[in-house]
Amino acid sequence: MSALHNARAVTKLPAQDLERARAFYRDRLGLEPVEEREGGLRYVCGATEFHLFASSGSASGASTQMGFEVDDLRAAVAELRGRGLELATFELGDLDVTDQVVTVPGNYPSKGTGELGAFFFDSEGNLLALGQPTR
Repeated sequence: MSALHNARAVTKLPAQDLERARAFYRDRLGLEPVEEREGGLRYVCGATEFHLFASSGSASGASTQMGFEVDDLRAAVAELRGRGLELATFELGDLDVTDQVVTVPGNYPSKGTGELGAFFFDSEGNLLALGQPTR
């Protein structure tokens, strides 16, 4: 068995301007850090966590860097739009996209038969997603 089998995976997202990122996550997503240190902010969502860290590098925004799995995607989208969040629009081949929500026909078998998804960029160019398994 791998030494990583029982490890907890934690997402780390770069921020060129940590205070700008803090404001985005607070104002647009309604999240506050639970802890901070020099050059870093720690957030907890359910049983998971992610960190924003000061970085001179920039995110490519070419692929999803972190996703939030929610119980009701459309309600989450409505709440976040109400906070001023703008969803990203992508051409996703044959997938159905309605009102910036994509319907994915497949999923991991233990998760369901499909998934709804929506995407947005944070203030630092990180591409983030919302997802809801469907059955």
